[in-house]
Amino acid sequence: MRLVLLVDFVQQASLAKFVIMLFMCHQMALEQESKAKEKASTSTPPSGSSSPAVQVPNAGGVPTGHMREANVPIIWVLGGPGCGKGTQCAKIVAKYNFSHFSTGDLLRDEVASGSDKGKELQDMMRQGILVPNETVLKLLEAAMVKALNGTVGYLIDGYPREPAQGPEFEKFIAPVDIILYFECSNETLVARIMKRAAESSTVRADDNEETLKTRIATFRENTEKILVQYPTQLRRINAERAPEEIFADVEKSIDELLASKKK
Repeated sequence: MRLVLLVDFVQQASLAKFVIMLFMCHQMALEQESKAKEKASTSTPPSGSSSPAVQVPNAGGVPTGHMREANVPIIWVLGGPGCGKGTQCAKIVAKYNFSHFSTGDLLRDEVASGSDKGKELQDMMRQGILVPNETVLKLLEAAMVKALNGTVGYLIDGYPREPAQGPEFEKFIAPVDIILYFECSNETLVARIMKRAAESSTVRADDNEETLKTRIATFRENTEKILVQYPTQLRRINAERAPEEIFADVEKSIDELLASKKK
């Protein structure tokens, strides 16, 4: 009888130890899982963050998100419709081997590619929905990274268009070095656009004087709010002159920028 009681006691004690050990193992597993989740949350940027947790190299071997570390000149090119910035950008590309990007062209190229993102953008455009600035910046950064190994600098044509877009560009991609702002009077802009429309075989619906005046007024309202944020980077250029005279001022600004980058 005593022997039976002793065996029962030993069995119960062993079972109790087993239960305690099982509980401790479970607690340790929960603790390790909690630490792993905490580590993952601190190493992963929050939703909407511009910096990816993992830097993935592009085809050229340059990790995305590293534009600010590349120290390549970035120039924003701004001016009203008809100011001649397209002509000046072409001259800059030819002389300095800069890469020229227009956000409108990038969006159209993405749509034309037939990619899933392109189809999504096309649907948004058809519905008249504005493309989110974050999407535009991702396309722009991807194009800049792709061109990085073979470029001297970047011309960002017609961007930013709104005051909030400048700081978002600098946060997501890199700081702007200088802003080339081609200044023209309203009368000159209207006259140039109307002349272009008269000489073109394609008639644009917005190439009429009243619509142009509205476009120009909207442009000036937004642009002045943008420029006031960047007093040291701003280069105002008189664009009422002949293209060669304008380009002489452009050359001066870019030569100074390139010299400062070499220091």
